[in-house]
Amino acid sequence: MKTNPANTGALGPAAREASIQRLRATSEPGQELDILIVGGGIVGTGAALDAVTRGLSVGIVEASDWAAGTSSRSSKLIHGGLRYLEMLDFALVKEALQERGLLLSELAPHLARPVPFLYPLTKPFIERPYVGAGIALYDAMSISSGHSRGVPFHKHLTKRGTLRAAPSLKNDAFVGSIRYYDGQVDDAKYVANLIRTAAYYGAHAVNQMAVVDFLREGERVVGAKVIDREDGTGFKIRAKQVINATGVWTDETQAMVTERGQLKVRASKGIHLVVPRDRFQSTVGLILRTEKSVLFVIPWGRHWIIGTTDTDWHLDKAHPAASSKDIDYILEHVNRVLKRPLTREDVEGVYAGLRPLLAGENDSTAKLSREHVVAHPVPGLVVVAGGKWTTYRVMAKDAVDEATRTMDERVPPSCTETIPLLGASGFRAAWNRRNRTAEEAGVHVARIEHLLNRYGSLTPEVLAIIEENPALAEPIPGADDYLQAEAVYAATHEGARHVHDVLTRRTRISIEAWDRGVSAVPVVAKLMGDVLGWSDAQRENEVRHYIARVEAERLSQQQPDDESADAARLGVEDIVPLR
Repeated sequence: MKTNPANTGALGPAAREASIQRLRATSEPGQELDILIVGGGIVGTGAALDAVTRGLSVGIVEASDWAAGTSSRSSKLIHGGLRYLEMLDFALVKEALQERGLLLSELAPHLARPVPFLYPLTKPFIERPYVGAGIALYDAMSISSGHSRGVPFHKHLTKRGTLRAAPSLKNDAFVGSIRYYDGQVDDAKYVANLIRTAAYYGAHAVNQMAVVDFLREGERVVGAKVIDREDGTGFKIRAKQVINATGVWTDETQAMVTERGQLKVRASKGIHLVVPRDRFQSTVGLILRTEKSVLFVIPWGRHWIIGTTDTDWHLDKAHPAASSKDIDYILEHVNRVLKRPLTREDVEGVYAGLRPLLAGENDSTAKLSREHVVAHPVPGLVVVAGGKWTTYRVMAKDAVDEATRTMDERVPPSCTETIPLLGASGFRAAWNRRNRTAEEAGVHVARIEHLLNRYGSLTPEVLAIIEENPALAEPIPGADDYLQAEAVYAATHEGARHVHDVLTRRTRISIEAWDRGVSAVPVVAKLMGDVLGWSDAQRENEVRHYIARVEAERLSQQQPDDESADAARLGVEDIVPLR
């Protein structure tokens, strides 16, 4: 299926090559970029959209895949953070609630949606007024944000009402509850959509492109030296300003330039378990207190996501590993409130991610700041670090504000508050006509609903692939929720370069399927290979690598501690190691 990348934001092979050629050309006189962004997570891609919609020339490079780090391994929540309210961090909560309303109602209604939670009450008389006042304030702050709330108001439930909403809770685990709402999003899918939107407005986006050094003229940073991990070629990219948005890798990328005035970032590991929805009955999610933090039980399609932990991590940052101890911790805490305890056999998937927390004097990562900081340690280099997934747009805006502050020409203010992501415009109309779309496409309406909730008004692009090859309307083996056309679309439109990009980020097969995607690998490798021009040997290598990766992850999850889990996971190298 042929598309025009310049018009659609499609990130297929041709678009990647065109962006590489434009970035190479920056070494020529008068061709430098206004801004080069290093890091393709939620903040980096958000900064790319912010800068390009101000009329700036923008390049963004990512050493791995879009959202391959922290940004694909969150709790999948868009929330203000009730626990930050208890810490009296009102400014952070209000800012996050403003962004939650924007995401749900304006920027990405096709990807983000409200999700209900129960806050169980365990103490009679005292707890309900205290918690109720906090949640009422939470709702009130969302109203004052100036944007649509996007979610219903909270409601107090009796013990009987709580059991009606969540029949699988132990009768003696609570005396009642409060039902409230937050937002939910597929974090990696959102980033893929966000970088496509930036490309649609003119950003030059390239993944699998690693920065190995920064270019200097005296003290000033004037660009970066990069290596294309796909073929090993290297070149220089020149830019007036460089924004470092590398999350937990901030310290390493800063160290390429200076040891002075650095922001310090500490990595905190959080793991999540994925279990089938039928393992316990509830129409709502749960938020449970632990001795260290909070534990979420989150509805996720035909599954539950349960997490998270909050522990210091000093080992490999690219592939944080969940240990047996981590898994037991989560099962122990959730089982305190369930009538039928969950066991290891109930766990379909496990994933671990690292939060980039601003380092302080405190030894506990649970108490480090979720505020973000923007710094200009040397001329030409802006560093943004810390923060929350929910407030990415504010972080991106602040970083671009700082980068443009010293530019000679007048740069317009940020306008991303009014820029819906691709697929958002027309989504509600597309949803309303989903039955007609299903009839016209010859696809069951449930499939159309699934596509609309992943691609919004871009769904016709996926259906066009099916029209060209009706066999692609079949589900991916071992993952009935996803169509084979989606694997093709990931390679033609969403920048997927390898099988694990599709199975772990463009879809969630790696954590939603019992075999973690092993039966899907040969088919996905064949579909992607047809788009990317792989040889038989390349396809076999992709299949072999993914299966080895799954085995290493399973082995790591049987280890008793972080060190042994990390060693087990690192038994498999990246499929495109840094040359």
